[in-house]
Amino acid sequence: MGSSGEPRSKMGTIKPLGIQLLECVRGGPLSFRSSQALVLVLTFLSYASYHATRKTTSIVKSVLDPKTANLGMLHWPSQQYLQDLQGAANNTALTGGWAPFNGDGGTALLGEIDLAFLGVYAIGMFFAGHLGDRVDLRILLTVGMVGTGLFTTAFGAGYWLNIHSFYYFLAVQMIAGLFQSTGWPSVVAVVGNWFGKSKRGLIMGIWNAHTSVGNISGSLIAAAMLKFGWSWSFAVPGAMIALVGLAVFLFLPVDPEVIGIEDDRHVRDYEKNDTDVPLLEGRSDSRDEAVGFIQAWRIPGVAPFALCLFFCKLVAYTFLYWLPFYLSHTEIGGEYLSDSAAGVLSTLFDVGGVVGGILAGHISDRLDARALTAASFTFCAIPALFFYRIYGSISLTWNAALMLLTGVLVNGPYALITTAVSADLGTHSSLNGNSRALATVTAIIDGTGSIGAAVGPLLTGYISARSWSGVFTMLMVSALIAGLLLSRLVVAEISAKMEARRRTEPASDLPVSSLEEP
Repeated sequence: MGSSGEPRSKMGTIKPLGIQLLECVRGGPLSFRSSQALVLVLTFLSYASYHATRKTTSIVKSVLDPKTANLGMLHWPSQQYLQDLQGAANNTALTGGWAPFNGDGGTALLGEIDLAFLGVYAIGMFFAGHLGDRVDLRILLTVGMVGTGLFTTAFGAGYWLNIHSFYYFLAVQMIAGLFQSTGWPSVVAVVGNWFGKSKRGLIMGIWNAHTSVGNISGSLIAAAMLKFGWSWSFAVPGAMIALVGLAVFLFLPVDPEVIGIEDDRHVRDYEKNDTDVPLLEGRSDSRDEAVGFIQAWRIPGVAPFALCLFFCKLVAYTFLYWLPFYLSHTEIGGEYLSDSAAGVLSTLFDVGGVVGGILAGHISDRLDARALTAASFTFCAIPALFFYRIYGSISLTWNAALMLLTGVLVNGPYALITTAVSADLGTHSSLNGNSRALATVTAIIDGTGSIGAAVGPLLTGYISARSWSGVFTMLMVSALIAGLLLSRLVVAEISAKMEARRRTEPASDLPVSSLEEP
């Protein structure tokens, strides 16, 4: 208990004011199930809003750096489209672009801004995870969300203030990336505190739909706001994430102890037999103290999954940042899509991501084999990427169908590794029930992946200027490497399952000679 009487967790976390008000209204404490539901909803909305603000750049990118030669071949009749633009306040910005991005090197400058954002995001992730295991996750998450909202809006304010300095937009995106880095370690740690390993893959697969929901909502909002001026494509998502951050501050319980619930769910998970999960399990004595950075790297399975995620996120974030641009600058059925139409069509990739995340989580739960599931998806993504590049330009129908399939296979392993795998390793049995490694392990895995997320869009900015086929070759090679990095884990999982099956075979099924006394 704190000096003011509010319940606190082991780290002194104060019960949120909103929870106290809810308990007063209810006339009693929240139940464990109700608290779990509240945690899922708030963390879902939280990270969906993070991704909504992150997605706006990809929608506005083709407005900042337009290819005016394509205006005569838009999906809608060009005259009607241009008439609509003439009636909008942002006519000049939409048709002429925005300096300094509308010059010959505009595409490369946009790629450098993506790199700066994701580079700071990746570096900040390691520090945020380390900090998250030592401070109140609710406060860390709130600060990150409000800061993200302010600097997302600041990027759009460049339009209102008539700013054309590349370094202004670069600095704003870098600071936004730093605030964004607080999000993922915090939400995964909170969810990991509330849910044990049983069916974690399915639960987190469904929960991880926040990524795609955020991308879809961010795309739709940004595309809808373009007619009012591209600044509003940043300002509206920025305001939304700040409001959700306020809700997090008022209502998010970071662990069961905050609301006075003692739960041994995780302890029961650590005590289960570890025969069939050899690479994600171990034993040692460590409890209550926050786990160090190097110690977290040494947890079996962390390094290979982190490196695998590097290449998975390279592929996923290349689509996140460049898919709308690719769609608006590639003939589909003999026509070019408008910027807003390309943004709307690109959401199908994220719809596929929702399906892929749930499917990968469910399969990994049924098989009890995270590495095998992730590797299978990454290998299957290779032909999907190839077919999307070759046949996606035939028609909108073909493009949509292949994009949906590619989204399933690309985002499936990405979602699985960043959620269930991170939570498994962050509550690893070698930690002996200590949940104060969750944020650190999550940050290591997703931080390493985020370096790949920075590299992919950067390389795309340069390679796409020469050939989009070169970009897809890079993506296919990355998917191949991602799968190969898990090969040792896959072999170990299969071997463990074969050994477990051999041990459980009834004696009558064994050869007679094996039953004879020596």
